[in-house]
Amino acid sequence: MKVAQFLLRILKNKYVLAILLLAGWLLIFDKNDLFTQLKRSKEVKTLEAERDYYVQEIERSKRETKELQSNPKLLEKFAREHYLMKRDNEDVYIVVTDSVK
Repeated sequence: MKVAQFLLRILKNKYVLAILLLAGWLLIFDKNDLFTQLKRSKEVKTLEAERDYYVQEIERSKRETKELQSNPKLLEKFAREHYLMKRDNEDVYIVVTDSVK
C-alpha cells in the first residue's frame, strides 16, 4: 500500500512525468531512437571491417605491382599464367580438371 502511494505521488509530480514522457519519446518514437542507433552502430562496424579488408588488398596489390616491375622473370611468369602469353616457338596447353563427379 505504501509503495503504491509512493509511486502515485511520484507520478503526480509534473517534472517527473515530463521527464518520463520525454525519455519515452526519445527512446521509441524519435527518428534517432535507440533501435536505429544500434542498427547504425552495427552497420558502421561492418563498413569498418570492409574498409580494413580493402586497405589490406590495396597494399597487397601495390606489393605485387612493385615486385612485377622490378623482376622480369616474375613478370614473364605472371603474363604466362594470367594472359596465356607464350614465346614464338612454344605451344600452350590448358588443362581443365572436372570438379563434378
